[in-house]
Amino acid sequence: MKLTVFGATGGVGREVVRQALEAGHEVTAVVRDPARLDVLAHGRLRVAVVRDLTDEDALVPLLAGREAVVSALGATSNKQARLTPVAGPALRSIVSAMDRAGVSRLAAVSAAPLAPPTPADGVFARVLVLPLLRRVLRDVYADLAVMETAIAASDTRWTVIRPPRLLNRPWTGAYRRAVDANVPGGRVISRADVADALLTTLSDPSTSGHAIGIAT
Repeated sequence: MKLTVFGATGGVGREVVRQALEAGHEVTAVVRDPARLDVLAHGRLRVAVVRDLTDEDALVPLLAGREAVVSALGATSNKQARLTPVAGPALRSIVSAMDRAGVSRLAAVSAAPLAPPTPADGVFARVLVLPLLRRVLRDVYADLAVMETAIAASDTRWTVIRPPRLLNRPWTGAYRRAVDANVPGGRVISRADVADALLTTLSDPSTSGHAIGIAT
C-alpha cells in the first residue's frame, strides 16, 4: 500500500513509519524537521518537508497516487494546543487535499477522553479520571475535537483511533478494541500498539466511519 503519514516525527508517527516499512508499504513521511525522523533511510521511504500543514496546495502533490493517509498529529502540550492548535487546522486542510487528490482512506489518532462516557467505563473513570483529564488538558482535547469534527464531515472513509495514556513500550499486538466507545478498564497502551491499530484499520472496512477505542 502507498501511504502518506502526517506527524511522522512524533512517538506514534515514527512507529507508524517503521511498522509500515517493515510490512512492505511505500511511505511518504511528512515532517517539519527531517532530523527528528529517526528511521533509517529506506528505498520505500520518501521524506517530505512541509512547514505549514494548512497549505492545501502543498499537500496535494504528497497525496496524489496514495492509497491511504495516516495522521499521528497532535499537540505536545496544553500550552501548545492553546496557542497554536495542531490537529484541527491540519486535518481540515488534509481531508480537503485528499478529496482533490482522489484519496479516500484515512486513519487518525485522537484520545480516549473524547469518547462519550458509558457505564462500562466504571464509576472511578467517569466521575474522577476522565473529568480531571478533560479539565487539565482541555485545550489538547478541544483541538482533537475540532479534528474529529472535520474528519467526520469529510467524504473520506475514516477511522479515528482513541487510545488512553501512551507508554514507550514494545509492540505486542495484544490490545483490546471497542467500537465507538472506550475499552472498559483500559488505562494504558504502547505507542507501538497505537501505530499497529492505525495501520490495521486501513485494511479493515468494518472500522470505516467509526471511532475505535483501544487499550491493553
